Amino acid sequence: MYRIGVDLGGTNIAVGLVNEKIEIISKKSTPTIAERPNEEIVADIAKLCNEVCTEAGIAIADVESVGIASPGLVDQESGMVVYSNNLGMREFPMIPLLRERIGTTNIYLENDANAAAWGEVVVGAAKGCRNAIMITLGTGVGGGIIADGKIYKGFNSAGGELGHTVICVDGRPCTCGRRGCWETYSSATGLIKTTKEKLDECEKAGRPTKMTDLIAEKGKLNGRTAFDAMRAGDEAGTQVVEEYTKYLAIGLANMINIFQPEVILIGGGISNEGQTLVDLLFPEVKKQTYGSAYAPNSAIRIAALKNDAGIIGAAALGLELSV
Repeated sequence: MYRIGVDLGGTNIAVGLVNEKIEIISKKSTPTIAERPNEEIVADIAKLCNEVCTEAGIAIADVESVGIASPGLVDQESGMVVYSNNLGMREFPMIPLLRERIGTTNIYLENDANAAAWGEVVVGAAKGCRNAIMITLGTGVGGGIIADGKIYKGFNSAGGELGHTVICVDGRPCTCGRRGCWETYSSATGLIKTTKEKLDECEKAGRPTKMTDLIAEKGKLNGRTAFDAMRAGDEAGTQVVEEYTKYLAIGLANMINIFQPEVILIGGGISNEGQTLVDLLFPEVKKQTYGSAYAPNSAIRIAALKNDAGIIGAAALGLELSV
């Protein structure tokens, strides 16, 4: 049994064909070019779907289902991408138009963060769990919630915007219009801002920091700068990481106190810190979790599917959890 997963991003469209074990056996991609007419994007999705099938030696008719992971607000019932700023889509009939081109009846549409979380509970780091939360730490903070074996979306399919919960009243301005959103502190963008603030502080105080040397070596400041400086024993870098993990832990503890998932998964660029990040977070999260001394604690793990999370999660849409 074959399924197709479509990871529709603002930069690239990636399409993969998976087998019955939800393993990718063929993968193709093309630039999204989001500013062009939306119908052209659908045409490219259809073209890639046919190409992955051809490469695997099967017909599109042999595919059980096609799943699409899209940024923004989507509605499976109508088949519409209701609103996606990254793609310039407004009430766009994605499923009906794709069905016209490939003829497949079973086409699923889901928010990309939700699809990634679904992939992790089906075959990834949360396999075997019916209650899990995935947080992606990239340009923003994305979120996907799996509650009792199903994707939680709210009554209007707009649920799961976890990065836009406020953790610091009157804090940093957020692109959503609020101030102090979790995203402004715990995204890679937020980490870089905190690092810049510390560098400015050190410069004004005439205080040397290894972070300056690392930026010169790498040619730029990025999300790894403070962590690398911390590992080198740099005091300023350590302070940045401590502040970053403090805010990240606050948000994670909030999620646990609300949902009590079996596991919280961390994905996105910052997750490349791996076990170092988990080890820093777990004691802080546990301290702030209600009843943590008496009830089993939610595990914190690094997400497993990495760059294939969108494809695999989308391909797995329509499946029931086996646990």
